[in-house]
Amino acid sequence: MSKIAVFPGDDASPEVVEPTVRLVEAAGAHIDWIRVPPDLVEDLTAVRAVVDAADATLFGAASRRSIPALQYLRWGRRTYANVRPVRTLPNTLSPLGDGTRLDLVIVRENLEGLYAGAEGDLADTEGWRLTDRTGRPIAADGPGTFAVQVVTRRWTEAVARTAFDLARRRAAESGRTGQVAIGTKHNVLPRTDGLFREVALEVAAGYPDVKVTSYLTDDLARRLVASPAELDVVLLPNMYGDILSDSAAALVGGLGMAPSGCYGDDYAYFEPAHGTAPDIAGQGVINPTAQMLSAAMMLDYLGQHAAASKIKAAVGHVYRIGRALTRDQGGAASTAEFSNAVLEAL
Repeated sequence: MSKIAVFPGDDASPEVVEPTVRLVEAAGAHIDWIRVPPDLVEDLTAVRAVVDAADATLFGAASRRSIPALQYLRWGRRTYANVRPVRTLPNTLSPLGDGTRLDLVIVRENLEGLYAGAEGDLADTEGWRLTDRTGRPIAADGPGTFAVQVVTRRWTEAVARTAFDLARRRAAESGRTGQVAIGTKHNVLPRTDGLFREVALEVAAGYPDVKVTSYLTDDLARRLVASPAELDVVLLPNMYGDILSDSAAALVGGLGMAPSGCYGDDYAYFEPAHGTAPDIAGQGVINPTAQMLSAAMMLDYLGQHAAASKIKAAVGHVYRIGRALTRDQGGAASTAEFSNAVLEAL
């Protein structure tokens, strides 16, 4: 029996979390759910107690009240690798008019880069002797702000190993050579992006069976549009991974189709990549697919592979039939109708 903390999230998010919980139970997973009482979701002490008592967390999406919980799951539990599968399901509204079917994964460093949150006023840098590329003090042009990009060997190596292990695993399952594409702007940021690239290539040396290629991130973005089927596992620093994973989701029908898992050394949480969708909250039309597939990722993490496979197969069946799709995929089904169709497909 696995103990799972569940956070419904904000706005429209609970509308997909609750049917996902029912789906996990119907799939035969051995789960003991732990919940923070609604009136304590902003109490970090209560949140920590629930998260730390669980083996993993199933999370909705956060925009307001649930932000402290998400921050603890990410930075407090040091979940350094954000894994975003990008997989085509039948009958989705993909912009790929040639019928290309995608099966790639974006692995994003999840703690550092500009997301470390080290910002301030330029006036505070007086005396730091920081200059721009022309040798002028960075505050020379008057009032403004700055942000610090942080890259360490520790977390870069950790996320790189996640990417290369994943490529090796995918290769074993598919019978083909695993590939990792690294994307950085090391030409513009040789110290920070350069270190990320350097460490990732050092890790690659321990995986001679995996093909590795290093691209400039803008070229990788072009390849994601022009030839995405050639990609397997994509390894990116935090900011680039955030942006390009959302772009990649558009290729398979949008963020409603985009599950994710965030992994650390001893903890993981699972959430859809979409936001809280406040514009459609309460309308019963949000797509549960990303949340359900995130739950399947969670079950695989917990070693409950049979239940995970049932969920993935049931979701795939509903898309193959195509009669109960939500409106973001060209259908007319409500959230409840789609969820019930997946339950029936089990």
